[in-house]
Amino acid sequence: MKKLVVYYSFGGNTRSVAKKIAKSIGADIAEIRTVKTYPDDYDVLVSLGKREVESGYIPQIYPLAFDAQNYDTIVLGTPVWWYTFAPAVKTFLQSVKWAGKKVYPFITNGGWAGHTAGDFKKALRGAEVSPVLNVKFEDHQQVTPEKDIEAWVKGI
Repeated sequence: MKKLVVYYSFGGNTRSVAKKIAKSIGADIAEIRTVKTYPDDYDVLVSLGKREVESGYIPQIYPLAFDAQNYDTIVLGTPVWWYTFAPAVKTFLQSVKWAGKKVYPFITNGGWAGHTAGDFKKALRGAEVSPVLNVKFEDHQQVTPEKDIEAWVKGI
């Protein structure tokens, strides 16, 4: 089976986990990037992120390095933005036909996962969706033990 790791990362936490997973399973990797960049100021970003999530905003994203339609297994990573996946991930989710695919979502956050797992299940209609891996960070330091990530990856 062809495997692809697709992720969106604002501050680098999700990127670091995605790279570890891709290396571990020998998968291709693609980053979701928005056409419009987000502000560096954290307080401004939090306020903007909240508005985007609440309004259902779908940002424009650049084409990925790999076409997700050509993969049977997709590992999908996102930071949690206001208790769900980042708007850029929402854009990506709407661009793929999920029927028949196996999807392994993971999330990164500094607090609570919110309803992200349920939102993935709704958005990934037709896919076989594994339980979500929740990777916690504190000030850009991963606090979830590596062994927890490794155990999850073995299921892929």
